[in-house]
Amino acid sequence: MTPSPRQRLAPEDRRRQLLSIGAQLFAEQPYDEVRMDHVAARAGVSRALLYRYFPNKRDLFTAVYRQATDRLIDTVRLDPAAGLEQQLRDGLDAHFDYFTANRHAVLAANRVLAGDATIQAMMADELEVMCERLLDGGTLGDAPREAVGAVVMSWLVFVRVLCVEWLQQPVFTREELREMCVGSLLGALRPLTGESGRALGDP
Repeated sequence: MTPSPRQRLAPEDRRRQLLSIGAQLFAEQPYDEVRMDHVAARAGVSRALLYRYFPNKRDLFTAVYRQATDRLIDTVRLDPAAGLEQQLRDGLDAHFDYFTANRHAVLAANRVLAGDATIQAMMADELEVMCERLLDGGTLGDAPREAVGAVVMSWLVFVRVLCVEWLQQPVFTREELREMCVGSLLGALRPLTGESGRALGDP
């Protein structure tokens, strides 16, 4: 790996640079193959300077994953004028785009670092935000919010688990994955929201 030319940067700019390089490496390689000296070399800094910002690889990955999660949450915006099925497809497509572009990082968070409390807390926060957006989207009918929320949260966990399995072993297409995810939520909600499309918020 050819080192980048050394350049002076303000602390915030340096941290941003290191996060960007970390994100690239964690996306390109499995977690266990990413080395801190590779990050330092690509940034054109000493390992000592890198460790001032991120004391170890786990801290760097956590910061990278937090930034990526925040961006994903900002990206997934549900159109209140769309029906539930379209909202689900749009939200799932945004997630699938992220998962496929950051396959190694997603697998690291859900497999290698599955027992890390900080990573798990970030995942829980993301699921909570997504759940609230669906509940506030005006497409889930008049069923009790608590009951619908329990179903939606369980579905979000199911989607994450299924997507991780798909990333590891893509035994079905992306389109099949999306339709399985959409159909599973619609089916789970039907006892609460009724049989008609209107009950599920279709325009």
